[in-house]
Amino acid sequence: MTLDEFVKAVSALDTHASALVSAATTPAELESARNALLGRKNGDLSALMKSLPSLPADDRREAGAAVNRVKTTIEELLANRAGSLVPVAPSGPRIDLTMPARENWKGGRHPVTVVIEEIESIFRELGFTIALGPEAETEWYNFTSLNFPENHPAMDMHDTLYLSDEVLLRTHTSPVQIRTMQTTKPPIRILAPGNVYRRDFFDASHAPMFSQIEGLAVDEGIGFVDLKATLTHFANRFFGGTKTRFRPSYFPFTEPSAEMDVECQICHGSGCSSCKNTGWMEILGSGMVHPNVLIAAGLDAERYTGWAFGMGPARIAMLRYKLPDIRLLYDSDMRFLAQVSS
Repeated sequence: MTLDEFVKAVSALDTHASALVSAATTPAELESARNALLGRKNGDLSALMKSLPSLPADDRREAGAAVNRVKTTIEELLANRAGSLVPVAPSGPRIDLTMPARENWKGGRHPVTVVIEEIESIFRELGFTIALGPEAETEWYNFTSLNFPENHPAMDMHDTLYLSDEVLLRTHTSPVQIRTMQTTKPPIRILAPGNVYRRDFFDASHAPMFSQIEGLAVDEGIGFVDLKATLTHFANRFFGGTKTRFRPSYFPFTEPSAEMDVECQICHGSGCSSCKNTGWMEILGSGMVHPNVLIAAGLDAERYTGWAFGMGPARIAMLRYKLPDIRLLYDSDMRFLAQVSS
């Protein structure tokens, strides 16, 4: 091969490279063109450089310079084409990078959980232990052993959720008291938290399933004064000091019975719509354990006396957090949980 022939081959490679690179429309096609032109083994430039030794010694310097020029030209062609093949962002809504990032939802401990744990803590300081029981109970544990008469309206289908003729979803946690008295010798001081079920409509102040906490104390010689002192201490600890009062009431399983009110935490006794302008809010029912209940549990009613109480932590949570609707506690709204737990 002469120098003229070599120079013509270099010029032909330049023209071929320009056409090949221009024809590449994807990064993969451009990579194929790069291998065809500059590949070490089978590339066109490599083949041309292999013919350099066949040239006369005096022509090799000029031929080598021509090869280097065409190599530089091909590399520039490839680089420019690669820049034009950068993927274009798809059409449609664009991301506004100036917008603030979306915050992660921050939840919190549920108000009812917080209330239950605080109540448990207060009564643990007074020597009470936590007792649990099954949510599916027999009619005997839920009603009969607790001195309910056979014709009591709470036993009707419209109040109680029956699973069968004798098995039902407990309507209160009082069966835990019976089970504890059957298996534990006095003195007894227990707190029984848990879920209970009733056929109530779901409205601003009622729910078909809700939490309840009951307490029981059984020993020799304890009376209503102990009950009143204990519950007054609890109310003052929980609400940070408040007025309390006891009103006569009726429950089948206690005698005498009383409901306990605390000063309205919203109006502080001046009267508002939440307390129906009375200045008081009822938080629990209580009383001395009926002798028939002690006998049903297998205890000597002549030797032992006892008192019990029951409260709804959801209603107490409504009082503490000034909630207008109990359904807020069942919505699982992360915004609500973050607000009340902050």
